[in-house]
Formats: sequence, C-alpha cells, structure tokens
Amino acid sequence: MPRAGWVKPASDQRLSDHISIGVLTRVFPPELVDAVVAEAGRGERRHRLLPARVVVYYVLAMALFSAASYEEVMRQLVEGLAWASGWERAWEVPSKAAIFKARQRLGSEPVELLFGTVAQPLASERTRGAFYRGLRLMSLDGTCLDVADTPANEVVFGRPGSSRGERSAFPQLRLVGLSECGTHAITEATLGPYATSERVLADELLDALKPGMLCVADRGIYSFERFQTARQTGAELLWRVMTKQRPPREQALPDGSYLSSVYAFGDRHKHAEPMPVRVVEFTLDDPGRAGEERYRLFTTLVDHERAPAAELAKLYRERWEIENALDELKTHQRGPRVVLRSKQPDGVYQEAYAYLCVHYAIRRLMHDAALEADLDPDRLSFTRGLRAARRSTRSHPGFSPPDAGHSAPASDRGTAG
Repeated sequence: MPRAGWVKPASDQRLSDHISIGVLTRVFPPELVDAVVAEAGRGERRHRLLPARVVVYYVLAMALFSAASYEEVMRQLVEGLAWASGWERAWEVPSKAAIFKARQRLGSEPVELLFGTVAQPLASERTRGAFYRGLRLMSLDGTCLDVADTPANEVVFGRPGSSRGERSAFPQLRLVGLSECGTHAITEATLGPYATSERVLADELLDALKPGMLCVADRGIYSFERFQTARQTGAELLWRVMTKQRPPREQALPDGSYLSSVYAFGDRHKHAEPMPVRVVEFTLDDPGRAGEERYRLFTTLVDHERAPAAELAKLYRERWEIENALDELKTHQRGPRVVLRSKQPDGVYQEAYAYLCVHYAIRRLMHDAALEADLDPDRLSFTRGLRAARRSTRSHPGFSPPDAGHSAPASDRGTAG
C-alpha cells in the first residue's frame, strides 16, 4: 500500500539500499547488519517505511549525533542518500512515534550482536605504545551512565543514593569494559543495573582474556577467585590490591619485588591450595593529595629479569587509558551531563551498545590514521575523530544495493568490516 510522502521507485530498490552513515558503514557494512538482524530474529516479511537495517543505522546515528532530536538524527542519516538508482526525492522524515515503534521492533539484541561481532583488538606490530615486551596491553574497568528518569527505567536499573540520604537525579546503567590500552578500543563490554556490582559484571568478561595479553586492573576488580579465574585464561595479569592485604615475603628478588603465596579469605589455616604471585610495591608522592599513596600490585609475571619491578610500576599507569576511553564515550561522544534518551529499559541497552559501536568505529578510524602517519594513537584527538565521523555522513555516498535475494549468512560475519 502506498504511504504518504513516497513516490514509487523505478525499481524495487529500497531506502535501506541507499542509506549511508559514512565511515560507520565501513566498519558495520550492510551485509553484516542484515546478518545480525537475521540472527536475532528481527527480519521482516514485508517492506516497511523503517526496515530493520535502517533502524540499526538510525540507532548508530543517534549515538553519533547525541545532541540532535529524533527527527534531526533521521535527517542527518538520509542526507547521505544517493538517488542515482531511480529514486525521486519525495521523502518525509518519519514521526517520532514511528521511530519509537521501529526501535521497539528491533530491540537491543541486534546492536549487541553487532558490537560483539566487530569489536576486537586493533593494534598490530606497527602500533606504537600498544605492547609491553610482546604482550598486548589490556585494561578492565567500569563506569555508570545516567538514563532517562522514567518509572520503567527506575524499576530495572535503580539509582544510587546521595550523601544526604536523598535519591540521585537519574537511574543509572552500569557498564564494565575491557579496553586495548594502546588504541582505547573497547573490545568487550557488559551492561547491567546500578545495583549489580562492577566485580560481578567483570566476571562476564574474563573469558575474553587470551594468551599474549597483559591485563591491568585497579583494586576494585581484585578478588582471590577472580584473579585465579583470569590467570587460567593464559593471559598475564598486573592487578592492584588493597594495601591491607599483606602477603608474606617468601622470596626477595633483586629488583625489590618478592614472591609470595596468597590464600582465599579465611583459608590460610584450612590447608587450602595457595595462589603463587609476585608482589610489586611502590609509593607515589602526589602533590594534589596529602602525603604519599602506597601501591601494591599482584602479577603473574614472576621473572624479574623479563619484567623488572620499576617497569611494572610505570606500566600500571596504563590502567588509566581505559578511564580515558570511557571518558571519551561519556563526555565527548555522548556530551557532558547528557542523559541516555531511551525511556524503556530495552531501548537503554540498545542505545548503550550503539554508543559502544560508534566509539569503536571512531577509534578504528583513528588507529588507521595513526598507522599511516606512524604516530602513537594517543597523540590523536578523539574530538577531531568524532567530528570527522560526523562529517563523513555527508561526504560519503550511500552503499550499493545488495544483489536480489542476497542475505549474508551468520557464518560470514567474522570476515565483514
């Protein structure tokens, strides 16, 4: 049935065959989008004004143009249209209600699958500052995002209390991510309500650690069991622990570190199996704080010649790279003090995964630029990368329509992008 605002095309090509969001379509090509939509069971049997592929790109555009209204985001999206295939431009922006219903039909799963399929470490041997003695530097940390203050969001996500016993202004979504330190690419993430602890969510990411990685984490992540689970992945670890933990000095090493055995809480006198660790201790004199701050690190790198204590103490600062990555997502990409706009919990998850997708795409663009210029990716401005991604929606043409009846199978998704 004809819809208001449309002129019948000369062929059976659809809007989704021509829509473009510039650099993001290079990272998330249409065949991959169609595959994750099909895997999530969100494909359509009939043509819609807003088919699932368009809605996926629309949600990504929401995360790219965070300050724009729903309708303005759609305008930004379709400004990249290429009308060279018989379309006549008589198209009107869908209403906010139509966009809302289309997002509901899509759900969060396709966007989560899209992030999980594409996001992976970016650094190669040519990438500056991404490795320590052949080990890929990774960091694990979390943050919280304010979400729209609606009854549904409050029930699902909850909100933190304030120091005066009052409720905070907004419910919050908790996000824990695993990031590549050298490129700031968030390669794995898990989301949950504010009441779900950072440690519980971190447990869901440990399987992403692999041999050849060195994972750095703050004291909020450490527990005996979590450290044991993480080391069983084959990755090397450098985790800060609370200074109240005082493991025995079993063997002093020439660089000032020492070997020790750590037990699960309360198991020291139960003949439980100990966990062998190497301990590195150092202090920092921070002018911004009163006195010195003492650091105690547990590491699986037991060879002091391969990994001297002074190098590990300096290396621990790489943990702050994930805080920079999360700040890029929260402050620069989303905007300072901006609340996620979705009023329903599934929409919140959909929107959050879209932010992760867009951040990854921008960081991939920046990494490619850094390699070309032979620079450390840290030297490039994320804000400039964000602006370049936004400009690309107008400068890049729409992608070519797929072959008739073609749909990329899920098995081909690993080679896309």
